[in-house]
Amino acid sequence: MNEPKSPLKSATPTKEERLAAKLRENLRRRKAQARAVAGLHEPGADGPDDGALGGESPMDKPPLAKSPLES
Repeated sequence: MNEPKSPLKSATPTKEERLAAKLRENLRRRKAQARAVAGLHEPGADGPDDGALGGESPMDKPPLAKSPLES
């Protein structure tokens, strides 16, 4: 009658299981974010090109003329 209860796996995960799941979720999210950032820097990627940022880049413009004080 007073038999010890068998250690059944409960429906709620243990602390270790919860932490492991959160770590896996975080790793997936960070990998996806890194892939997205890396995709922006690759030429020919399906992201915005330099012209889509609203005009010429500063490197395309000629240098400013020196002022007479700098001579």
